[in-house]
Amino acid sequence: MTQNQTPQGTQKISRYIMTIIFVVLLLSVISIILAVSVYLNGVSTSSHVVSSSQAGQDDLTAGFLAIIGLVAMTMSLVTLFQSRRQAAEMKIEVPKVMTTIECKKCGTKTVREFQRGDYVYKDLDACPKCPDTKQIITAVYKEIKEKEKTYNV
Repeated sequence: MTQNQTPQGTQKISRYIMTIIFVVLLLSVISIILAVSVYLNGVSTSSHVVSSSQAGQDDLTAGFLAIIGLVAMTMSLVTLFQSRRQAAEMKIEVPKVMTTIECKKCGTKTVREFQRGDYVYKDLDACPKCPDTKQIITAVYKEIKEKEKTYNV
């Protein structure tokens, strides 16, 4: 992975959030199944006599279960799709880190991208202008973009 690529973990939705969404989705499906079961069993009870108030209670219970199930299912699906969209839009830029290399003798400065193992005062290869002198790392820093600069007034 190079320095300016987005890490893979930032584009994924948290497993914790996904688990909550799927549990709510599962409970909403169970609620809808129970609503259908209550409605069908309440209406088609031919084996015993059911009063009209009992049938009304069954219809009311089935209606509430269906509404709760549909609302919960809608909310979990909206949350799922919205969080997936936000995860796809989220980009975390890794700052560009630069290394300044300087010759001890002639003072020639070179700037390059940071490489693993770079540190200040590290001796490097010979200078291209004066081959008998080694170069040294004099600075390691992050490039700051214009929009990142803040001024305290």
